[in-house]
Amino acid sequence: MARGNQRDKAREANQKKLADQKKGNSMSGSEMQREKEKVAQKMREKQAAADAKKAAEAAGGKK
Repeated sequence: MARGNQRDKAREANQKKLADQKKGNSMSGSEMQREKEKVAQKMREKQAAADAKKAAEAAGGKK
C-alpha cells in the first residue's frame, strides 16, 4: 500500500506544479509592451474625456 500512496502524493504534487505554471505570465516581452501601450492609450483617452467634461462644467458654471 505504501507504493500506491507514494504514487498518489507524486500525482498531487505534479498537478499542483502544473497549475502554478499555468498561473504565470504567458506573454512575451513584445506582447506585454503592446498590451501596456494599449491600456495606457485607453487611460489617456479617459483622462482627456474627464478633463473635457470638467472644463465644460466649469465653463457652464460661470454663466
